[in-house]
Amino acid sequence: MSFWHAIILAIVEGLTEFLPVSSTGHMIIASSLMGITASEFTKMFTVNIQFGAILSVLVLYWKRFFQSLDFYKKLLFAFIPAVVVGFLLNDVIDAMLESVVTVAISLVLGGVVLLFVDKWFNNDPMHSTPSAKQAFIIGIAQCIAMIPGVSRSAASIIGGLAQGISRKAAAEFSFFLAIPTMLAAASYKFITDFLHLDIKDDILKMNTYKIQSSLNHLSAHDVQTLLLGNLVAFIVAMLAIKFFINFLTKYGFRVFGIYRIIVGALLLLLLLFGVDLSV
Repeated sequence: MSFWHAIILAIVEGLTEFLPVSSTGHMIIASSLMGITASEFTKMFTVNIQFGAILSVLVLYWKRFFQSLDFYKKLLFAFIPAVVVGFLLNDVIDAMLESVVTVAISLVLGGVVLLFVDKWFNNDPMHSTPSAKQAFIIGIAQCIAMIPGVSRSAASIIGGLAQGISRKAAAEFSFFLAIPTMLAAASYKFITDFLHLDIKDDILKMNTYKIQSSLNHLSAHDVQTLLLGNLVAFIVAMLAIKFFINFLTKYGFRVFGIYRIIVGALLLLLLLFGVDLSV
């Protein structure tokens, strides 16, 4: 992977991670269009640059992370479903990540849903923040996004709206929930799929020789590529979050729904005419 590939993928990640358009789907599409080889490092890179996006939330909302312990309790309740489902269906999820057809269909179906979300949840919000129970339900909704193309942001925000939470509050809670969810996924993929370490035997038992040997597997180019990708994703994600909150509050989801349908339909047409979009 060249530095230019890394920059483009990081821009895509930063732009789409917190928008309801599916960052995973767009990363798969971008990798396919650029003809990037699906190597171990490439797969790890597309997950690892989420650290940059996570950091953007911490910087923009740093004051919110000095709230009461109740804030963290709600995040924990919302995070639990992703841990359970991710652990149980890890192999199935990995297989779906290689399917452009799955991404295209999910983009279209998710787009149709977004066309009607504003109409479904147009009543005055009853809550400014979710309760622990509501946070858990939002976490369950987020699990739907493990299907590539669905969008973690869209699933968790809609889950919040269904609990009577305002658009802005639902979007912000989705950002906060992204931190443990993406951190766990990125760390797990990096440790197990790229470094080939066993979390129980190598990490928890602090097998320093095995850990050091695995880290030596990273070349200087790999490290520079990861740092560059995370920096670009961090900057772009900060801009995307500010844009999204303002846009969502004023205009709702319809534009994102139309965009998803157009992109998904174009992908299906390309596949129908035999264009190779495999990753």
